[in-house]
Amino acid sequence: MQDRYAGDVGDFVKLGLLRALSSGRQLGVAWYRYPDEDHNGDGRHITYLNKPHRYEHLDAALFRHLQSITSETRSIKSLLPTLPGVTSSNEIVDSSMISPRERRDWRNAWFNRVIDDLSSCDLVFADPDNGIIDDGDWRKGRAKFGKQMPLTEVQRLAKGRCAVIYHHNTRRRGGHDEEVAHWLEEVGGSGLAVRATAYSPRTFFVLNPSKDIETKVYEFCQRWGDLKVRLHGGRY
Repeated sequence: MQDRYAGDVGDFVKLGLLRALSSGRQLGVAWYRYPDEDHNGDGRHITYLNKPHRYEHLDAALFRHLQSITSETRSIKSLLPTLPGVTSSNEIVDSSMISPRERRDWRNAWFNRVIDDLSSCDLVFADPDNGIIDDGDWRKGRAKFGKQMPLTEVQRLAKGRCAVIYHHNTRRRGGHDEEVAHWLEEVGGSGLAVRATAYSPRTFFVLNPSKDIETKVYEFCQRWGDLKVRLHGGRY
């Protein structure tokens, strides 16, 4: 997650989903905060905020808050009021300033602090820029590894609790349906996938859901369908 993304259409869906799921639970968010980049136009998808007649009813308080922050300096911090009582782990995940040889240990230490920060939470969300990747060791020395969440981190974060993981769909061979099915199988255990394809293709993996979380996921997908939100596999 980068500060410049705050309030875009992905945030509207993401925060709406978390607000729908977190009632009665202690929510924790691992932001995977990454320094702002300027090489592309990501984060500019805010035109939905000009259409309150179409989208405000989905979550009026959230919609109005996002309208207000996108007219100012956008930041992760500005999103926190939409998640009352959230435990936030927002230490920046950027190891580009150190040598490739040091980055593996740095990342392990960083993630251990995330686990400690969110230890009291029974519902957690992770927001890596690019989403889930495999555990290939060669990745861990790359400068931009902070934009990705390896499978081992997904499994550690989700152990013993419900976790929601953001994933930006790629051009993986076989298409997005096969990509989503692949990661559900790789993670293991029980899981649902919420697909949100307005402006760009993204998926929210809901891992280890209880029955009440499953029900809330189904209801969310039905309610938010006009914003191209659906359950993977259409199981509702």
